[in-house]
Amino acid sequence: VQKDADSSERVLMDMRWGLVPSWFKKDDPSKMQFNTSNCRSDTMLKKSSYKGALLKGKRCVVLADGFYEWQQHSAGKQPYFIYFPQSQDAVTEEKEGDEEWRGWRLLTMAGIFDCWEPPSGGEMLYTYTIITVDASKDVSFIHHRQVRAGKGAAGQMPAILDGDEAIRKWLDFAEVPTQEAVKLIQPTENIVFHPVSTFVNNIRNNAPECLAPIELGAKKEIRTTPSSKVMLGWLKNSQESSPQKKENELPRWTSQFIHSPSPKKTSADVLQQWLGKEGKPAAKKRK
Repeated sequence: VQKDADSSERVLMDMRWGLVPSWFKKDDPSKMQFNTSNCRSDTMLKKSSYKGALLKGKRCVVLADGFYEWQQHSAGKQPYFIYFPQSQDAVTEEKEGDEEWRGWRLLTMAGIFDCWEPPSGGEMLYTYTIITVDASKDVSFIHHRQVRAGKGAAGQMPAILDGDEAIRKWLDFAEVPTQEAVKLIQPTENIVFHPVSTFVNNIRNNAPECLAPIELGAKKEIRTTPSSKVMLGWLKNSQESSPQKKENELPRWTSQFIHSPSPKKTSADVLQQWLGKEGKPAAKKRK
């Protein structure tokens, strides 16, 4: 394992959602008695599940088309899809040979990961948690009804890293220490949202209908925004290009944000280089 691995190098790999701390002693991760899918920013440096990994520089970025929040009202729960504002350029098809994907701008959410090895031996398991912050002013509108309905305090939302510089600082664990990196974890107003069908409330449903904007009725009209128009364009192109789409197939843009040759080393190999022999952040080589 190389301790001088370049901490600015980025690796894309699959991890299981729900952080399993490296110190977890049982053979079955499912025996954990607490949920680690989300990690509140105000306690991430206090709780043992996250503090150790965070102080060792195990920071990651979680990619997604967007996320959902539900507004509670007397008739039930109304889902909203929340995402980055989209430019009209997003509907431009990628040309063969282009190195950069110019399509849908994915949300970049701050996360913490850890590596767990079964006590009895076996393959290393990489897992992650998404850091959450207090909901921004716009999104708190969705949570507001939950507070009035007696569902608890104001809601949380994912900590979103907005822009390449924020992403670079969060990922570069050797050059940007923990105390500096955590300053990036703030609510953002640079998001948009629209109501979607309750079709998404069933976890088995995975189709473009989960993202399509709907109108809530005459009493509360939802304006059609430029971003929602781009969304409709995406859905239309997706359906027209795949008229015989399989029932459980993801929307076509979901898996098209990466176009790069297979690395010589596996993602796990590079991560192991980053972590160092003792699980500490690798020191970047200086000339």
